[in-house]
Amino acid sequence: MTTLAEPSVVPQHAAATATHCPYCALQCAMTLTPAAGRAVPVEVAPRDFPTNRGGLCKKGWTSAELLGGAGRLTAPLVRGADGRFTETGWDEALDLVARGIRRTRLEHGADAVGVFGGGGLTNEKAYLLGKFARIAVGTSRIDYNGRFCMSSAAAAGSRAFGLDRGLPFPVEDLDGASTILLLGTNVAETMPPFAGHLAGAQSAGGLIVVDPRRTPTARLAGDGAGLHVQPTPGSDLALLLGITHVVFAEGLVDEGYLAARTSGARGLRRSVAAWWPERTASVTGVPAATIRAVARRLASRPAGDAGTAGRPAGGTYILTGRGVEQHIDGTDTATAAINLALALGLPGTPGSGYGTLTGQGNGQGGREHGQKADQLPGYRKITDPAARAHLAAVWGVPEASIPGPGVPAVELLASLGRPGGVRTLLVHGSNLVVSAPNAASVRSGLGRLDLLVVCDFFLSETAALADVVLPVRQWAEEEGTMTSLEGRVIRRLRAVAAPDGVRDELQILAELARRLDAPSAWPDEPRAVFEELRLASEGGIADYSGIDYGLLDAGEAAHWPYPRGSTGTPRLFADRFAHPDGLARIVSVARHPHPEREAAAARLTLVTGRLLEHYQSGAQTRRVAELRDAQPVARITLHPATAEAHGIADGDPIELGNDRGRVRGLASLSTDIRPDTLFAPFHYPGDETANLVTSDAVDPVSSMPEFKTAAVTVRRIIVEAG
Repeated sequence: MTTLAEPSVVPQHAAATATHCPYCALQCAMTLTPAAGRAVPVEVAPRDFPTNRGGLCKKGWTSAELLGGAGRLTAPLVRGADGRFTETGWDEALDLVARGIRRTRLEHGADAVGVFGGGGLTNEKAYLLGKFARIAVGTSRIDYNGRFCMSSAAAAGSRAFGLDRGLPFPVEDLDGASTILLLGTNVAETMPPFAGHLAGAQSAGGLIVVDPRRTPTARLAGDGAGLHVQPTPGSDLALLLGITHVVFAEGLVDEGYLAARTSGARGLRRSVAAWWPERTASVTGVPAATIRAVARRLASRPAGDAGTAGRPAGGTYILTGRGVEQHIDGTDTATAAINLALALGLPGTPGSGYGTLTGQGNGQGGREHGQKADQLPGYRKITDPAARAHLAAVWGVPEASIPGPGVPAVELLASLGRPGGVRTLLVHGSNLVVSAPNAASVRSGLGRLDLLVVCDFFLSETAALADVVLPVRQWAEEEGTMTSLEGRVIRRLRAVAAPDGVRDELQILAELARRLDAPSAWPDEPRAVFEELRLASEGGIADYSGIDYGLLDAGEAAHWPYPRGSTGTPRLFADRFAHPDGLARIVSVARHPHPEREAAAARLTLVTGRLLEHYQSGAQTRRVAELRDAQPVARITLHPATAEAHGIADGDPIELGNDRGRVRGLASLSTDIRPDTLFAPFHYPGDETANLVTSDAVDPVSSMPEFKTAAVTVRRIIVEAG
């Protein structure tokens, strides 16, 4: 039987603790105050902070419910020969895992051991996980669920600017903007406090939202003097090319900026020449007049603007999100948005800019310090000899012992249990059978493994399939650092003690490294791990060497890069970009045939996304009664005309299907969606898992899967009476 935590006996600290929300990358500030004698050990109150300014969403307000929630794991679980879990001691569980890793390495080689991380892990855990994979196990097979989130935006930002930081400016810089273009993001539901930073642009009539659905964010624009642009799903690249065409055709380009700060502008002009507004309209469904209006608004300057040399507050920002990035041409689409921003002279200009909205709590820091297949800490390339030499010196190992680049997440998961593939998999901070594309295939792969080990605090859908489950601490029970969507490193402070029997993942990794006779030092205390991370990142793109816990505990803002002796970099690119010559690279992109979209033309297109009440795979939020009761089942949104054509009424049970699988949910009729489009949330398990029908085809640059465009059929499910 699984041991459950007793909420009433969870020990706690006596004083209030200033910390941050466990969910999205906005990292809203909150205070946790002990609540003695109650099932939930702390009370939550919002705290003033630049990102949330004293606000919290439903998820933040209810986040403490998880600390006293039923179903908490408090002892290691091992699956027996009968297929059932039994509790065991920590030594026995860790010995079993270490023996499994050794056996797999001996029989199949080190790359037969895989490690899968998560964008919610602290910087310390992400760092030590990458070091563990490469030094303790010796495998190159490590990647993480950020591959499903930020990889296209990261790839586009890196090749254009020379580095990838979601927002290269503080969030509050948006407050004074007169124009903000939001592409493929629904911040009013996914990170509600962020919407407050849009108020200036909204009141100025300059909030422009691009989304196939009329989301709450789109209403902020459409209900005022702004614009809601509603293209066909997956046509964002064409739309951006068309807007950029107008910028060139109507002389709206900042020619001085292009000449002084970029390379490749001539090729951009040629690449958008064929995308005149009427042609763009025929592909995107967006009227030509709207395309021209968007271009003109983006290029407009508020009264009294001094221009590129000293643009004041009241400028223009372009922000992208997963809706335009989670495609097989997601990197090119993000690049097209960057090209548009460069043509307008926005990046690095005071009062204006370009950015992308990181989703997961530590999606930014999680990809900086070594759990990504091709990167070493400090955002260094694993193929760079100098980077390898630096890390070898920090770790005290021969450079040749550090494996080369691994394979990205989708390829890693496709190899599970197959000849030459991964035979043992360790999963940290991810619920793969709900969150991965083509989820049925992933589930089959997990079933082929010789050993599946999952670290979690609840028995998630993925943990339920494991051979060994290791119970770990939750957010308010651990120490560490996180990096917000604006590249700001913040402290996560322990507010309550973890239940007896639960361990920190740093301790688990250190103990496994010892059992594997790993070289190097293996600290298991967060502060000590961060000190090593500082050294490992020093001199890299994401340099944290000037940051320490004392600085963060004193409340100092710490935006990376933060080299030793500096005061950090809240605003990037003011003088130069991160390429050696200081120039931004304009990479011309083109629209190419897309098999899934072509199939959707004859069927319907499913787009997926988040709800206000839930987060990611729902493994946490579906356990909070208030959130679960508000959205207990998957509701699939479709236009009334589409519903009528298929004999579907509001509330009917329906099924979406394609060659990959079938998804069930309840019909929710709304004119806020295009007739050719369906929407399903991706938070639900079982036959409500939206990713049963999403494609695992990937972007050739970023290896981002095609989440946002799935060709499906829809039908009403006939429920037998009685």
